Amino acid sequence: MKIYISADIEGITGVTHWYETEKSETDHKEFAHQMTLEVKAACEGAINAGVDEIWIKDAHDSGRNIDHNLLPKNTKLIRGWSGHIFSMVQELDESFDAVLFIGYHSAGGTNTSPLAHTMNTEVDYIKLNGDILSEFLIHSYIASYLQVPVVFVSGDLGICDEVKRINEYIMTIPVKEGIGNSTINIHPQLAIDLIKNGVEESLNRNLYLCNIELPEEFVLEIKYKDHATAYRRSSYPNAEQVGPKSIKFTSRDYMEVLRAIEFLV
Repeated sequence: MKIYISADIEGITGVTHWYETEKSETDHKEFAHQMTLEVKAACEGAINAGVDEIWIKDAHDSGRNIDHNLLPKNTKLIRGWSGHIFSMVQELDESFDAVLFIGYHSAGGTNTSPLAHTMNTEVDYIKLNGDILSEFLIHSYIASYLQVPVVFVSGDLGICDEVKRINEYIMTIPVKEGIGNSTINIHPQLAIDLIKNGVEESLNRNLYLCNIELPEEFVLEIKYKDHATAYRRSSYPNAEQVGPKSIKFTSRDYMEVLRAIEFLV
């Protein structure tokens, strides 16, 4: 079995402030280590379930947060950013049996994490077909496009609740809850144990119950924090300005939506 893991940091146990997410800050090292340990736990759970090949995308900021030396030898780690529209699931294709998300977080436009955002902190929110769009759903739809099931998500309670609304069969492990500008966290070692056991269990289920259905049409709305940005980005092909700080883009092809996100966000 071959699986793909996409890992972010804002949904890692304990992470609460932006300084803890930025490689240039002294706070970052501690939480990058916890990110590595939570990814390692996911790998160990997968190996226990019979997985023999694991690809991992370090999908936070610089893409250089995870210590590969601490991961099992059957892992391949994607560091940095190629610029491909698959972004946080770069190199995902039809050869994978399942996708897992570690350290994912609430979407921009929600109030369930002090670090809530979607792809870019300069964007107020992104909506797809009228609903707030998370980084989880952007990349889960890529998996769906490729017919690869998403079986496991860990992160804050807000994103875990969203996942359950989308597909109740996807295993979720909430490691913290956002309250205003604070977080309530479970113990880091408990998070590691729960992730390891949860991944093993998720991969021993009927994976295809976890499929997420793609909509037939996509209406993308982006609200920026600055009106001048909306005016400038409205020049993107087939985009239109629909409010002082908002633009809209419509397509029936999800790959075109991804291209729009790449250039508009």
